[in-house]
Amino acid sequence: MFKEALKAIKKYDRIIIHRHKFPDGDAIGSQLGLAALIKDNFKNKEVYVVGAPATRFPFLNGEMDDIPDEYYEGALAIILDCGATHLICDDRYKTAAKTVRFDHHIYCEKIADIDIVDSTYESACGLVTMFAKECKLKLSPASATPLYTGMVTDSGRFVFDSVTARTFELAAFLMSQPIDTATLFYNLYAEEFDDIIARADNMHKIKFTDKNVAYIYTAREDVPEDIESASVVSRKYIGLMRDIKGVYIWASFTEGDDGVHTELRSNRFNINPIAVKYGGGGHKKASGCVVPDKETAMKLLADLDELTSQEVEA
Repeated sequence: MFKEALKAIKKYDRIIIHRHKFPDGDAIGSQLGLAALIKDNFKNKEVYVVGAPATRFPFLNGEMDDIPDEYYEGALAIILDCGATHLICDDRYKTAAKTVRFDHHIYCEKIADIDIVDSTYESACGLVTMFAKECKLKLSPASATPLYTGMVTDSGRFVFDSVTARTFELAAFLMSQPIDTATLFYNLYAEEFDDIIARADNMHKIKFTDKNVAYIYTAREDVPEDIESASVVSRKYIGLMRDIKGVYIWASFTEGDDGVHTELRSNRFNINPIAVKYGGGGHKKASGCVVPDKETAMKLLADLDELTSQEVEA
């Protein structure tokens, strides 16, 4: 599966790495981890990471490169952790000489010349780690730390049902490097006391549909001013509903400048087709989209209600 990707990396002197918009730990981790992996194993390559500024996870030192359009001439573009073209941050990848994609979302469309898509992986970082392992590429703390970060965040600290024995094998492979896990987990999950109070306050915003779908709807004026985007708020709030007894589907809606950012989760049902219906995508039990307004968000919520009457997917 990885031979053609490795061949392309060896062939091209300039490599530009992309990921999806509104990046999470897996998107940033796979982007920075692959960049370091290529630099460590192919010393003469020019490697760039591009996209909107990634202010989340600052401890990964993920400053993006500002490169001119002409850099794509004769270059290889690699797209990570992205299931649809409209979600890719920086569409200049289309002008590259060759494209490769590593992705773990449900396959929706062909994006790259070399499309490596496997939804059985818990994270794109896991897929990139397997690429490194199978191709016998050497690791360093610079590559292993961001890749491990993405595995941790996209697996919910290794508790989601996407986690398999392979996940732990790949995590162990990364931990052959001196990853400072204590500092890493502190940076990921330590909270300011004010944020803990705010999280408790937001628990009171949780509502339930007639079919017991839990949801939080956050209006534009209620989005904290110090938060970089509505997508960050939606991701924060979705976790508040994860462990409510008797709730099998939950959703977080947050109004932003470009629409209502929507995160969908389930521990029983395949909610991905609903996300796709509204222009998004993701995984069977964790997906998202951006809808134009509250009215559309409530239609989506009604679809989730309808889903609860269907048979549970194995």
